[in-house]
Amino acid sequence: MDKLYLARWQFGITTVYHFIFVPLTIGLAILVASMQTTWHITGNEVYLRMTKFFGKLFLVSFFMGVVTGIWQEFQFGMNWSSYSRFVGDVFGAPLAMEGLLAFFLESTFLGLWIFGWNRLPPLVHLATIWLAAIGTVASAYFILAANSWMQHPVGYWINPGTRRAELTSIWAVISNPTNLVTVPHVLFAAFLTAAGFLVGVSAWHLARRSETALFRPALRAGLVLLIVAGIGAAITGDIQAKIMTVQQPMKIASAEALYETSTPAPFSLFTIGNLSGEKAIWSLRVPHVLSYLATGNSDGTVQGVNDVQREYVARFGPGDYRPYIPVTYWSFRLMIGFGGLASLLGLVGLWVSRPGRTPGRWFYRAAVVAMVLPFIGNTAGWVFTEMGRQPWTVVGVFKTAESDSPGVDVATLAISLGAFTLIYGILAAITAVIMVRMVRAGPTPAGESEEPPHFPHLTY
Repeated sequence: MDKLYLARWQFGITTVYHFIFVPLTIGLAILVASMQTTWHITGNEVYLRMTKFFGKLFLVSFFMGVVTGIWQEFQFGMNWSSYSRFVGDVFGAPLAMEGLLAFFLESTFLGLWIFGWNRLPPLVHLATIWLAAIGTVASAYFILAANSWMQHPVGYWINPGTRRAELTSIWAVISNPTNLVTVPHVLFAAFLTAAGFLVGVSAWHLARRSETALFRPALRAGLVLLIVAGIGAAITGDIQAKIMTVQQPMKIASAEALYETSTPAPFSLFTIGNLSGEKAIWSLRVPHVLSYLATGNSDGTVQGVNDVQREYVARFGPGDYRPYIPVTYWSFRLMIGFGGLASLLGLVGLWVSRPGRTPGRWFYRAAVVAMVLPFIGNTAGWVFTEMGRQPWTVVGVFKTAESDSPGVDVATLAISLGAFTLIYGILAAITAVIMVRMVRAGPTPAGESEEPPHFPHLTY
């Protein structure tokens, strides 16, 4: 076994698991803050109970995101020390800003929100959940700034003496055009995820005629948000594709398995074949679509994989600069397809739940199952983003093959890979059990007090 292969698998497994909670946490933070705001404006106790119920689910997601995210930073030192040494001066800056500013903001005010019920003035308590929600968005912004620098490095120079990338402009890094379009795309995907979760949980209770006064408005709000977030994700994704075409032409060509430069370029909805550049057995293609996605012109020219490969060889020297194309091809379609299906559920749901109509049980079952759609779409999008830039860790600057830790052997990586996979599998099972039990238990019955945890044996 190759240690680089094992290191990549380990980082991929832990990152994908961590990323399950990130969009859900961001989206639920905004939703819970909005629910509490609605309660303050209307005085309707239904929205207070809604806030506390979905607030507990939000907290589980937040804490699991923190636990699984901590390991990501350790892996930079354990498995990717050469990468850390090369880019640490640049890459560490936005991560430090995330830790010192955003994470402290969200964790501090989240603690005040948890323990501040009936202890803080109502408006002050409301401000704490909004500040925590703003902290989650800020945290995402700085982390995405670090990742966007890997996709499109700016604001740095290579010190010839140390042969390390050194920061020249933190403003260039955090205002990277790649980051400015990635952040809204991720936020819309987060709202799509939280909306799907809101719809699924509400549908489960409505199918059992449980707390209909609470879950009916929650269902309708979630359905509307599914549509709005889906449209937002599509628009920002379209902008992202056009920027990607300029900055990473190999990635957009690999997304279509387009080997030869085409004018115009079609988009294949489905292909049967090995995607090796040989003639496919069968492919369903829509003319002009890739040209529009890539250039904004339905007759635009899109570079093929072979032409970009020759260009990169001339620019960077001999080597294979193609990612693993079957992964980029199918992850790109899974991202679009599952996100689109989630928005379609919103349209169908609004129609079947329109005033005077009660959805059938078939819709409630479909809504519960469809909760997974945004999660699959998010995961596929993240896989496409990271696998599509291979063989680079920093595009055009530093290769993945140069990034691992020279002192770590295959046996150590194999053991840690197995251990991490086992631990994360156990965490997944525990989280699923906790979430399911909390959902089934439902909100606290109307009129009953719900106090935060209290520990009288502790003194301060």
